[in-house]
Amino acid sequence: MVTSPEKIVSSYTEAYQRLYNRKPKDLEMDGDWVTVNGAKMKLADLQYLTEQLREEYDKGIGEKKNVVNRLLKWFKGI
Repeated sequence: MVTSPEKIVSSYTEAYQRLYNRKPKDLEMDGDWVTVNGAKMKLADLQYLTEQLREEYDKGIGEKKNVVNRLLKWFKGI
């Protein structure tokens, strides 16, 4: 599947913003390369990093749901 560089950068920006509640710094595109937060990488690496950010975000959401569910069970047990 071929994805446009703009779509890759947009997906990364969205995932980064969801996880850290801020926009990434110094986001620049140069052909097949992109510089983000001072690190220069290929677009394929940025796609991989985006997936890692999404997994980290989903993991955090799952942990929060688990805590809420445990608290609800504890309160029901009282």
